Amino acid sequence: MSSSDLPTLSSSQVKQVDALAEERFGIPVEWLMEAAGWQVARLVESRAAVLCGVGNNAGDGLAAARHLHRWGRLASVSCLDAARLRGPAARELQALRGAGIEVEDDLRLDGAEVIVDAIFGTGLSRAPEGRFAEWIEAINASGKTVFSVDVPSGLDAETGVAYAPTVRADVTIALGLPKPGLSMLPGRVIVADIGVPLEAYVGAGVVVPPDMFARGDVVRL
Repeated sequence: MSSSDLPTLSSSQVKQVDALAEERFGIPVEWLMEAAGWQVARLVESRAAVLCGVGNNAGDGLAAARHLHRWGRLASVSCLDAARLRGPAARELQALRGAGIEVEDDLRLDGAEVIVDAIFGTGLSRAPEGRFAEWIEAINASGKTVFSVDVPSGLDAETGVAYAPTVRADVTIALGLPKPGLSMLPGRVIVADIGVPLEAYVGAGVVVPPDMFARGDVVRL
């Protein structure tokens, strides 16, 4: 399957799909976040440093870190300003700490073979600044393989504008459906099923091929 065979999911549609999944099907954001974390963790087959920001994308990364820890593949977890996490992402942080996993405020890449980038998600619409920019630059300078969660941090998911700096991802794990801006960047895209009912996509104005995940729960583009 090629990228042209799949529809894309805009930032506003992401919010609609999340709301419809919960309102019509009783699937809360926490369940989707947990599924996203599991998919990311299982696709990352090496010892990983997980880097998180302050939104739901961070929650996906924190969920992935917990699974990587269970499977003996977690090198470190770093979260910028974890005190700002709210809602499902904050609960993922609590679960991670409850499992005895230390969450660093400073960037930690030592002991990692790969990096999981969960700093920014689909809501970014301006250039990263401050420590966020410093972390992205450190990722790019690391020489390690990078897996970005949903979109590479620094990319405008709607327009494909790569702000300075933007993570140079080797692999982007698109959750549910690819985002419009991904077509503008190099690197592999893997579309991962996180359990969103097809009807929720349709309700948000997206027509999804019913057989998209028929031969497995990921589509490699």
